[in-house]
Amino acid sequence: MDITYAMRILLQVVDSGSFAGAAEALDLSNPAVTRQVAALERHLGARLLNRTTRRLSLTDAGAEFCARARLILEQIGEAESVAAARVAQPTGLLRISAPLSFGVLRLSRILPAFRARYPDLRLDIDLSDRVVDLANEGIDLALRIASAIDGNLIARRIGPISLVVCAAPGYLRQHGTPRAPGDLERHAVLSYRYLWSGDEWSFTDPAGKVTRVRVRPAVHATNGDLLCALAEADGGIVMQPSFIVEDAIRRGRLVPILEEYRKTQMNLFAVYLTHQHLPIKVRVFIDYVLETMGGSSREQGRERGTRAAVGD
Repeated sequence: MDITYAMRILLQVVDSGSFAGAAEALDLSNPAVTRQVAALERHLGARLLNRTTRRLSLTDAGAEFCARARLILEQIGEAESVAAARVAQPTGLLRISAPLSFGVLRLSRILPAFRARYPDLRLDIDLSDRVVDLANEGIDLALRIASAIDGNLIARRIGPISLVVCAAPGYLRQHGTPRAPGDLERHAVLSYRYLWSGDEWSFTDPAGKVTRVRVRPAVHATNGDLLCALAEADGGIVMQPSFIVEDAIRRGRLVPILEEYRKTQMNLFAVYLTHQHLPIKVRVFIDYVLETMGGSSREQGRERGTRAAVGD
């Protein structure tokens, strides 16, 4: 027998309160509905409904079976929608929020191919390091760099983001190179205002000992590129994601320091409001970001936690 078909009929009987009501809702004959429910009971070896001339009620076994059947049918529906999303061409407007520097340095590289793959989908991209309110600002999806995500949101982890502490060679020649995290207290620090821990930087040594240093910033700023430029001009020590400082390090304008210490693990997340009935336009963008940016470190699934954003 078609078990899922029989489940749908049984649930309609329960929701309608009668076999006749279910038959009318499903455009079936009354005997056809009765036969399906009876066949389901024989298949399960259990009575699911108490039948009287006046009313129907679920047995204990029927109540438990119906509760599980509803979940199964919901999951089947979600699986069907995922499959449909794979072949459907998304249309309409997709509103995306992303950190400014990440958007310019990384997101811009993958958007041309995404646009070529989905030409009927229009994009509205807000580049800002602030944490936007998705619901109030009408944002479909945000890319955020954080250690964890607010528990009221759904997030897909894309991959890790490494933090690098560095300074210009000229600054280090003049002021010395920090050998331990505590040395930072005596240096000019260029601090990112949206760092989740504020002015407290955390380091873990090879033995696993954690040291937290409260730095005294010479400069606070809401953009990592500005801080990187100041650091290159011998302005002080900066801690920024690798994608911001890697070019300056490669060209010798900045030098990594305290490399033996592990910094707080950051990740790139795709964040949205709900996982149920996820619009195709959002789903294909998340899949594309995972495909192009996830790499070997890809972890799929939802992660929840306390907000700890470096940027939105």
